[in-house]
Order: sequence, then structure tokens, then C-alpha cells
Amino acid sequence: MSTNSKNIHTADEKLSKSPSSQDAEPEINALLPDYGKRSYLKVGFLVRLNLLMFVVSLASTNTGYDGSLLNSFQSMPNWRQAMHHNGKEPKGAILGALSNGATFGTILACLCAAQLSDYFGRRHCITGGNIIMIIGVAIQSAAQSYGMFLGGRIILGFGNCLATTSGPTLISELSYPAHRQVVTAFYNTCWYLGAVIAAWVSYGTRNVQGNWCWRIPSICQAAMPVLQTAFIYFVPESPRWLVSKGRAQEARAALLKYHGNNNEAIAGPLVDFEMAEISAAIEAEQIANKYSYLDFFKTPANRKRLFLLAWVGTSMQLSGNGLVSYYLNLVLNSIGITSTDQQLVVNGGLMIYNCGIAMFVAFIVDRFRRRTLFLTSYSMMLFFYIIWTILSAINQKKNFENKALGQGVLAMIFFYYLSYDIGLNGLPFLYYTEILPFTLRAKGINIQNWVQQLWNIYNGFVNPVAMDAIQWKYYIVYCCIIAVELIGCYFTFVETSGKTLEEVAVVFGEEPISMDSLKLANERKLSTDHVEDASLDA
Repeated sequence: MSTNSKNIHTADEKLSKSPSSQDAEPEINALLPDYGKRSYLKVGFLVRLNLLMFVVSLASTNTGYDGSLLNSFQSMPNWRQAMHHNGKEPKGAILGALSNGATFGTILACLCAAQLSDYFGRRHCITGGNIIMIIGVAIQSAAQSYGMFLGGRIILGFGNCLATTSGPTLISELSYPAHRQVVTAFYNTCWYLGAVIAAWVSYGTRNVQGNWCWRIPSICQAAMPVLQTAFIYFVPESPRWLVSKGRAQEARAALLKYHGNNNEAIAGPLVDFEMAEISAAIEAEQIANKYSYLDFFKTPANRKRLFLLAWVGTSMQLSGNGLVSYYLNLVLNSIGITSTDQQLVVNGGLMIYNCGIAMFVAFIVDRFRRRTLFLTSYSMMLFFYIIWTILSAINQKKNFENKALGQGVLAMIFFYYLSYDIGLNGLPFLYYTEILPFTLRAKGINIQNWVQQLWNIYNGFVNPVAMDAIQWKYYIVYCCIIAVELIGCYFTFVETSGKTLEEVAVVFGEEPISMDSLKLANERKLSTDHVEDASLDA
């Protein structure tokens, strides 16, 4: 009998002793070796795994860098002069097109990103995306005209979509079970890491003569894709992807190494449980569907998943944050903060603040229920946005002469982002990966990416025009939108905390992966091993 067959027998014995449950979390917790609290900081092989997860999270820094970079550029007179189109500075729809250049590229990539990730694997897709981003950055940085800059941004957005579709998927499928919630939620906090770097690089080059004041920050946008590409192949491929491609032995070896330090005696039962769960889930899902986007419409459960993807993706971009993320200078102008230095300092400080808040929330996300965090976030956003709107109205009526009112608006921006970061930064990617089964996971991430980009087009073209036309009154629109988002969250969001990725199906009214199905998967695998052993003996 092969070693793998013996390991499966060990897992069978462990499973047979475990009480049957619809929730697999107690089962897998019983198999986790006790490394004590804060094991992600103290246990060597887990520290290495989580550092590799950080390498994957660098995909999110590219989006954050881009958003902060456009904010900084709009505060630079040299960039505005270089981007003249038909003799005019970029404003309104022209500014919207530049800001949305990456969005256009992302929408194009959404047509193929999930398929590429499922076919070539998560790591290859991230690498391909990074190479395309580097090409886009080169064109953007060397731009001699509005059109060339826009073209570079479209290419950059295409590559970024490939990387960000595969990044959170790989993290959720590879992270250590006890750390999955925190590590997955941490992924999108790196958006702010990229934003911090862009904001302060731009601040450092603000007094450089000529176009180099904006070309240098643009060139630096290639740093994270280069860094991630250099280290991504130290990260193992997704075990779930390997199993789906018939490479179960490679998947088990990766899990044993990164979840058990190659210690079969201690981690063997855990790895066998994970392998059985993955195999059973993938087999059931492959029988149930044919890897099509149409699967999202075939069952009530999948339609509910599609709705949640669209709702959360919409909330991430249409809760008023787009007004600040890409047009902070317009907001600051509206409260009397107009100098380049002041605006760059505010942008940099806001990004550092957001980065700290988002990372703190990611580290405690496993202590709270998902619905609790979402509802808290929506409620606080609505409260602070209403105050922001009122203060802006009073400030405009007084011709922005009252500095205290302007400072009050700025304080509301910071409080608003505290609220946003609680529920709409890292948490959505954890939620996406939990509500989606394996065969729809990459496609689902791709759909929410597509939804976000559609709303980015709205943000890009409508926000600057509306801010120019009606100023503070435009905030009322977002107060109404956030209120609707809060009501939708209360009545439709399902709770996913306390379950493994394969067991979340039960909250959608589907049959969970039971212990019997896991044992059946083991028996089928065991039969396959016997056939392989017999053929080798022959």
C-alpha cells in the first residue's frame, strides 16, 4: 500500500471518531495542532507561509497606488499642463476619462481573467498581469500627450485585473485554516499601503522641475509588480487548483509542507482532512455545473451569491468613497484647502490613517460576525456623511471663510473612512471567498471586479461634473445611496463566520459537505491508489 493510502486510512479513522455535524469548523479545529496563541508570529513555518501571503497581497497595492497617484497628479500644475486636451486642462469628462483609463482596461480583462486563472493557475495569472502592468506603466510614464497617457492607463488596468482576480483566490485557498479569516481580510488593506507610497513619493517630487515631478511617481508604480513577480514563485500553487487539475499528490505535499512543516505525525490527519474536504467539494461542484457564468443563474443559492457579489461590489465603489479616492483635490478645494503642498499632505496623511485602521480591522476580523461588521460600517458611514453634508452646506454659504467649518469637514472625511474601513476594505474579499464555491470562486471575484469597474466609470465621469455643477448638494445623493445599502445589508446578507470554505453552502440552503461525503471521497481516492500501486507492481 502506498504512503498516501496509509495517510487516507489515518484520516478515515480520525473522521470516524468525530461527531457528525453540519458545520465542519469543529471537525477541523479538532485536527489543528496546538501551537498556542499568536502562532502566526511565533511558529516558524506559519510565519513563512503568512509572509508568502503578503507577497500575494501586493497585488492589491497596485490599485491603491493608482488611486492615490491620480489624486496627487491633479494637485500638480505641471501634470495638468502636460495633460492639456484641445487646449484645455483636464476637467469634467476629460479628467474622468484619465481617471477611468485603468477602469476601461479592467473591464476588458474581466472578459478573460477568471478563465485564465482557472486554466493557467493563480501564480501564472498574477505574473502575466504584472508584466502587462509594467508595460502600461512604461507607456504612461513616457507619455507626451493626453492620448498616450490614457493608452498606458488602459493597458495598466488590464494587467491589474488579471493579478487582482487571482490574488484573493490564492490566499483563501492556501492560507492556514486558523489564519484564513485574518489573512484574507488583510489582502485588500494593502490597497492603502500602495496609496501611502504613492502619496508620499508624489509629495517628495512635488518641487522637481518640469514633468519629472509626475514622471518619477509614475515610474515608481512599476515597483510593486516587479517585486511581486520576483517572489511569486516562492508561493506554492493553490491546492484546490492542483486537485481540480488531477494533481492531488502535489496538492497534498504543499499542504503538508505549509500547514504542517512536513511533519506527517503531527499534521498528517489535518492535511488528510483538508484533502478529503477539497476533493469532495470539487467533485460535487464539477458534477453540479459546467464552469459557466450561467451557473450563477441556475439555482436560488447561486442567484443569491450573485446578488451579494453585486451589492457588496457596488457598496465598495458607490458609498461616497469614490468622491474622495480619485477627486480629493476637488473636495479640498470645496473647503478652502487649495495649495499643492497642503493637498498632498492631507492625501498622504489620510492614506496612512486608512492603512492603519484597515490593518487593525483585518487582525480582529475573526472576533466578530460578518453581518455585525457590515451593518456597523454602513450605519457609521451614513451618520458621518450626513454631518459632512451639513457642514459643507454651511461652509459654502459662508464663502469658506470659517476655517473651523472646513476643519470639521476634513474631520468627517477621516471619520467616514474609519467607518468605510470597518466593513468595505478587507472584509468584502473574505466574504466573497466564503460565499463562493471553488468552481465559481475565480468567476465570482471577476464579477465583483467588473461591477466595481462599472461604478468606477460612474465615479469617473459623473463625480467631477456634479461637483463642479452643484458642489455640496451632490453629497445628498450619497447619503441616500448609503441608506439604501444599509437596508439591503440588513435584509439580505447571510452570516458565514464559523464555517470552512466548503461548509458555507449550508447558509444558502444547499446540502453541506457531510462527513459521509468526505469518507466517500477518501474511499474513491484509496481505490485509485490501489490501481496505481497495482500498475506499478505489474
